[in-house]
Amino acid sequence: MAYTIFKLEDYSASALERAAAECVRACTEEASAVRNDAELKAFRDRWVARKSGILTQINDLWLKGAPKNAKREAGIRVNELKSRIQELVEGAKVGDTHASSAAAERVDISLPGVRRPIGAEHPVIKTMHEIVAVFQKLGYSVAEGPVVETDYYNFESLNFPPNHPARDTQDTLFIAGQQSKPQRERLLLRTHTSPVQIRTMEKMRPPLRIVIPGTVHRNDPPDASHSPMFHQVEGLAVDTNITFGDLKGTLDHAMKEFFGSSVKTSFRPSFFPFTEPSAEMYVSCFICGGSGRRGADPCRPCKQTGWIEILGCGMVDPNVFEFVKDNGYDPKKVSGFAFGMGADRIALLKYGVDDLQLFFQGDVRFLRQWA
Repeated sequence: MAYTIFKLEDYSASALERAAAECVRACTEEASAVRNDAELKAFRDRWVARKSGILTQINDLWLKGAPKNAKREAGIRVNELKSRIQELVEGAKVGDTHASSAAAERVDISLPGVRRPIGAEHPVIKTMHEIVAVFQKLGYSVAEGPVVETDYYNFESLNFPPNHPARDTQDTLFIAGQQSKPQRERLLLRTHTSPVQIRTMEKMRPPLRIVIPGTVHRNDPPDASHSPMFHQVEGLAVDTNITFGDLKGTLDHAMKEFFGSSVKTSFRPSFFPFTEPSAEMYVSCFICGGSGRRGADPCRPCKQTGWIEILGCGMVDPNVFEFVKDNGYDPKKVSGFAFGMGADRIALLKYGVDDLQLFFQGDVRFLRQWA
């Protein structure tokens, strides 16, 4: 016969001890009688269910019904009893022979395991991968190179004259103790991913189409729009008869793929030592639709112009090809274009963030928004 809780009339120590012992005995017998998963669930619900379980009834009938002078002793006994009953119920679930068999029988080994969350891509890295994926669909290969570069690959082979401002220590982070080396062999932290273009052309003959993601370093104080370390994505295409029209068509397609088919592109003349002619590429503001306003308010990302600068680009300067001429890059026979953009800046625009430092402060509350 199933155990039924009864109301105590005697609250003496001996009476409480006998009632508790009888309750424990009943629970032990019922636990040993469990034969399958359904009985295990019914046993657990009967004893520890929140609203109608026996433990709840013990609390209501024995503790709340105790006389005022016996409440302290009754409380001690009831708490001890509840702990013991909970141990028995948990033991039946994981330790009792029959209950363990039932638990083992309900394991479905065909189900996938429980995966521990391991986080998500950082929004800047995610943006960089998305940019790279756009160009991979166009047939570009991914190329990488060292972050610690020589002056030759970072400047000289990219047509930077010795007096170019980018060579100034206010812009470039140089490795200490390099004064005894020739200038072209001195080490520095690369200021752009462009050295990978030269390194790749030294290894591979044309035609060539590569996209280069990576981190770069400049001696910039950190603020809302600058960081001494940031991310770039560059691209290079070299073949016979490549024109500026190929550059415009490629980048126009890539920007529409990334920002949406409704954006427009615009190219404005600029200057870069390693391209000639050079241009800055703008896209119509994908936030305000190119109107320069967001409702009654001005559009801050495009500064009310309706255009956002995205990247720098241009046709590869023939002087750059001269450094790899012996590997098939004769400037009289081949031509190419190059482009480069900051992944951090694009992430700022894409996610509507107004402070670059938020990406690097490691605040999980901020980063979780894009998990």
